[in-house]
Amino acid sequence: MSQAWPPAEVRLSPGKRVLFLTKDLDLIRKQLYEGLDLRMEDLSVEDLLDDINTDVMTPAWVCFHHRPEDIALNAYAGLMHEGERVFRERALMDGNFEVIVSGYRKGTGSSRETAPQAERWCGIRIVIAASFAPIHERNNINLGQLMGDHEQLKRLQAGEAIPLEEFTSRYDPVTRLILESGGLFPFTRRLQAGEIEVPLPETGPRPMTMFEKIIASKLVGRGKEPRHVKPGDAVLAEVDGGYSHEFTTAQVHTFLQQEFGEDYRVCNPEKLAVFEDHLLYADGVPRMQPFADRIQTLRNLQREFQRHTGVRDYSAREGISPGICHQVAREEFIDPGDFIQATDSHTCMGGGNNALAYGVGATEYAALAHSGFTFVQVPESIRFELTGELPENCTAKDVMLWILLHYARQEATLDRCMEFGGPGLSALSMDERATLCNMATECTAKTGICEADERTLEWLLERRPGRTAEELRVRFVSPDPDAEYPGGVHLIDLSRIEPMVADPGDPDRGIPSDPTNGRRIRELGEVPIDIAYGGSCTAGKIDDFAFYARVVQEAVDAGLKVAEGVEFYIQFGSLEVERYARERGWVELFEKAGVRVIHPGCGACIGCGPGVSHSPEQVTVSAINRNFQGRSGPGRLYLASPLTVAASAFTGRITAWTPGLFARRGQPVSAPEPT
Repeated sequence: MSQAWPPAEVRLSPGKRVLFLTKDLDLIRKQLYEGLDLRMEDLSVEDLLDDINTDVMTPAWVCFHHRPEDIALNAYAGLMHEGERVFRERALMDGNFEVIVSGYRKGTGSSRETAPQAERWCGIRIVIAASFAPIHERNNINLGQLMGDHEQLKRLQAGEAIPLEEFTSRYDPVTRLILESGGLFPFTRRLQAGEIEVPLPETGPRPMTMFEKIIASKLVGRGKEPRHVKPGDAVLAEVDGGYSHEFTTAQVHTFLQQEFGEDYRVCNPEKLAVFEDHLLYADGVPRMQPFADRIQTLRNLQREFQRHTGVRDYSAREGISPGICHQVAREEFIDPGDFIQATDSHTCMGGGNNALAYGVGATEYAALAHSGFTFVQVPESIRFELTGELPENCTAKDVMLWILLHYARQEATLDRCMEFGGPGLSALSMDERATLCNMATECTAKTGICEADERTLEWLLERRPGRTAEELRVRFVSPDPDAEYPGGVHLIDLSRIEPMVADPGDPDRGIPSDPTNGRRIRELGEVPIDIAYGGSCTAGKIDDFAFYARVVQEAVDAGLKVAEGVEFYIQFGSLEVERYARERGWVELFEKAGVRVIHPGCGACIGCGPGVSHSPEQVTVSAINRNFQGRSGPGRLYLASPLTVAASAFTGRITAWTPGLFARRGQPVSAPEPT
C-alpha cells in the first residue's frame, strides 16, 4: 500500500503484518517481539480485546508531544500487564504492521486524536474491530484510516483484493468522500476548490428530536425555508462556538499552519476559546516532572495560537486557572440551541444548557475553526424519561452509573444522542443536569442533551448580563411530540436509584449499594481507601460542593476529621464555584476537617494534579468521570458520587452516605442544601 492513499483496491502489502490485540497479552508480546503471525480464521472475535480506550493507546504523558511522529513512538504505552508495558517504545512502529485488530467498542474514552495518530504514524492504515466508539471512529475517518470487520480481514489474509467501496459503502455520501479523498484536510481542499459539493438533505417534514432540530437550524445553505433532517443524513452545519485546551491547541495550531499557511485565519474568533486547565498542576506530580519541557511547549504554542487568532483567552493568571473548560463554557457562553464543538470528549456537558455539544479531534476542530462549519452525520436518539425524585443519598452521578450498567454495556447508547426529559428532570438542578450530559461520553454516546424549563431560564439569567428572558426563552429547543427514537424511550424512576460505585477499570461496571445498610457496599465488601477525590468537570460544580459540604459538616459536627491514612482532596471546577464556596464558609469547613482544597483545574482526573495515586497498591474513591487503568495514577480507582466520596473519606472505606451517618445521639447536624 505504498501508492497514493487510499487505493481503488485494498490488499495486504507484501511483507507487511497484521497485529491482533488479543485478551491473552502474551500473544501480543509474541507478535511484537518473537515474530509470531496469527490469522483471523484461527481466532474468534471473543479472543480479542474489547473496550480498548484512548488512554491505553496514548496515555496523557504521550500526548505531551504535539507532532504525530513523536506520539507514535509510544503507541499503546498504557497497555499494562503485571506492572509492565506490553508495548515498549517503538514496538508498534518497528513491528512492520499495517493492520491492527481488536474486539468491541474500539477507542472508548477521551476524544484524543493522538490515539489513531499513533497507529497511523506507525504504519497502520486499516483498523479492524467489531464496533468503534463514535468520536474515535470519526477521528479515524478524518485521518483517512480505513475501518473494516473481521470477515474482511479473513479475505485480505487469504490474498484477496477488496474494492475500496466495500470499506466506504456503509457510510453516508459525505463520509465516503472524506475517506476516498484520504482524510478531512484533502476533502476540505477539494471542497474549497469546487471539485466536490455537499447537497442539502432531501428529508421532508417530519417530527424531530432535539439533536435533529438544532442541526436542521444550522445547515449550510439552508435558506429561509424550514429544513428537516433524519438519522443518517450527512450535512455541513454551522458551528456557534468551540474551544480547545493546552493538551490539544498545539496540534490545532500546527495543523492549521501546515494546511493553510503561516497567515491562516479562523472564523468568528469571538466564538472560540482556549483554556489552561488540564496541565496546570502537572509540575507537582512526580511522574510528570520528566515531561516539564514538553508541557511548557504545549502552553507556549497555545499562547501563540491565541495571539495569532484573537480567540477568547482563559489562560491561568498567577498560576490560577479560570476553571475547567466545560464548566466555564456552560457558565459563560453556551446558550440553548447552540451547536458547540471542542477538542475534549466531555464537551457534551454543554447539553445540560439545552445545547448540542460534543467533542472532536484536533484535525476536525482545526478544519471547523478555519471554515466556520463542520460535517455532521445525524445520529439516532435514545430518550430517558425521568420521573420521581432522587433519594437524599443519591445524585445524578448515581443515575449515570446506573445507566452505564444497564444500557451502555449493552450498547443501547452507542453513537446515539441521549435525550433527557420528563417530570423528574425538573427536580434536578442545572448542575445535576450537566452531570447527566457530561457522562454521556462514558456511555459511548454521541452526546447528551436536556430539555429546558424555567429552572434553565433562571440559571442563565443569573449568568448572562444584559440578556432578557424573552431572548433566552426563544432559543429553547424541545423535541416534537411524535419524534422518533430508534433507541427507544426508557422510563427511569429516580426514586428507585441507589448509591452506585463502579469497579476499577471502566465506568460501566456499576455496583449498587445495599439499600438496607447505606454504609456498606454489599458486592464490594470492605474496601479500605487511601485517597478520596472530589472534583473534575463532572463533580466540581456548585451543587457538588454543596454535597461535599453536607457530609463534611455532619462529620465535623460529630467531632470527626478525615480518617487516618486517607488523603481527601476537593478541587473546584471554576473560579465561580470557588467564590461561591468561600462566601458560604465551605472552604473553612473543609480545611477544619482535614480536607485539602485545590484551585480550579482538571488535576487528578487527567493524572496531572494532587489526588493521583503513586503506587499500584493504593485505592482511590473518586467523583471523576472515568477510571481507566492508569488514568489517575497506577492505583485502583472506584467511581462514586460526591456524597459517597465524602463519606468514605471519614470512614476510611468505601461508604454510601445516608443522612445522619456521623451524628452523635442528640447532637444537631447542619446540612447545606444544594442550589
